[in-house]
Amino acid sequence: MIRTLLKAALVALILALTAGSATALATSKTVTLAVDGQERSISTFADTVGGALDSAGLRADDKDTLAPSAGADVEDGSRIVLDRGKLITLTVNGQQRELWTTAATVNETLRQIGMRADGVTVSADRSQRIPLQGMALDVRTVKPTMLYDGAAPPQIVTTAATTVGDLLAAQDVVLGPDDTVVPEPAAPVLPGMHVEVTRIAIEEVRETQPVEPPEETIEDSEMSSGEEVVESEGKPGEEIVTYLVTTTNGKETDREELDSEVTAEPEPRVVRVGTQEAPEVSDGSVWDQLAECESGGDWSTNTGNGYYGGLQFDKSTWDAYGGDQYADYPHEASREAQIAVAEQVRDDRGGYGAWPSCSSQLGLS
Repeated sequence: MIRTLLKAALVALILALTAGSATALATSKTVTLAVDGQERSISTFADTVGGALDSAGLRADDKDTLAPSAGADVEDGSRIVLDRGKLITLTVNGQQRELWTTAATVNETLRQIGMRADGVTVSADRSQRIPLQGMALDVRTVKPTMLYDGAAPPQIVTTAATTVGDLLAAQDVVLGPDDTVVPEPAAPVLPGMHVEVTRIAIEEVRETQPVEPPEETIEDSEMSSGEEVVESEGKPGEEIVTYLVTTTNGKETDREELDSEVTAEPEPRVVRVGTQEAPEVSDGSVWDQLAECESGGDWSTNTGNGYYGGLQFDKSTWDAYGGDQYADYPHEASREAQIAVAEQVRDDRGGYGAWPSCSSQLGLS
């Protein structure tokens, strides 16, 4: 009897152990986890997605993306995708903000915020994976601008610079101490902006210049009033003049004299001026007509043919009738002096015969 009871108990124990093993094998599941794009397999007894994450030491919050949802059932062979949120400190054209992203790389982040790859520059490699602790990104949009640099031809510059100063630095444009730029270097760069650099140079310049000779006048009572004879042309001197010269874009725009130093004194120009009262003239219009015929009315002409002045005296006639009291040669004397001598010739010879051709044309006798 006892032996029969022991056998029954042993059979029951074996059946219980067999049933438990079957239950354990039935509830264990193999699940694929894709976390931030990295896949791995886990074994879990959990019935839900949330439980499966717990068994893998993971948790999803409201900044993460989870599929299926945490309450969804888990079966053997299920696949769970978890993209965890990362904090990005984003600076766009100098303006900073924070955002959460589940993107795996920098390039995916740019696509998420709607920035075209060909229109921006980024502080990090576009293929770089974003670490779980997040990262800082400096993004600058590319803008077309027009750059005017002094007298150089304008150029179109496509730049990601945030300020005018950054744009100039990127173009290796160095401002001199007196140069100006509009807009100012701190101004933000805007699409289509015109940036104008004005090159201003201020320097001292020393120049050697002539000094005009002063004029000395000698009064001569033996010469007719108004008659002048240059006895010496003089000689220019020299001086060194120091200027403060301003040039704007290569062209001189201002000049201020600072100092001058005479290095060679000029020699004066000497002019002898007649003070003798001119003789009174009668019948001036007749003599003017005669001079017009003889010399074209040029009272100072010297044609080189031995005849001089408006009335074409020869030297011997001029001297014989006292012309040398006015000047050595007729053309050097005044109109009035030449007429005074001509009147003496006319009165002495009884008419205008000394000028036969012209007096005949004018009907003078």
